Amino acid sequence: MSGYRNGANQAGRVVAVVADIMAFILGLWILMYLLDANRANSLVQFVHDAAAWLAGWSHDLFTFNEAWARVVAGYGLAAVVYLFVGHAIANRMHRH
Repeated sequence: MSGYRNGANQAGRVVAVVADIMAFILGLWILMYLLDANRANSLVQFVHDAAAWLAGWSHDLFTFNEAWARVVAGYGLAAVVYLFVGHAIANRMHRH
């Protein structure tokens, strides 16, 4: 039984790390946007594309007048959801 538990613990850690990475990318894009990063830069472009893909379901969810508020709310919501769901799944895998 300990082999199964160890595998579940490792799988739970992987799920948590993936959720953390997804939230980090979204948070990094929010920071880059707020600091007006050069969008012609390839790293900024990569982070923006990855964040846009990850937050495809939420980045136009809010209709604030200010663009920065839409970015923070839409991408931030996605980051919080990924963290919450990813860590909830990881904890559930860890307990079983």
